[in-house]
Amino acid sequence: MSEEGEVDLEEKLEALKTQHQALHDEIDKLEEHGGDALNLTRLKKEKLQLKDQITQLEDSILPDIIA
Repeated sequence: MSEEGEVDLEEKLEALKTQHQALHDEIDKLEEHGGDALNLTRLKKEKLQLKDQITQLEDSILPDIIA
């Protein structure tokens, strides 16, 4: 992978992590204040999808190390 492509992936990874953290904070806030259960479920599902994307990107950036 070219260095430029790797930088793009790392920037995308950071953006996804930022979105994930924002969703985490929003979910915490809604849970503390008795938020709508349907909305909480939707946000949690979105958070899990972001986590999956983060994991896939991390796997593509970092090579598998066979120990």
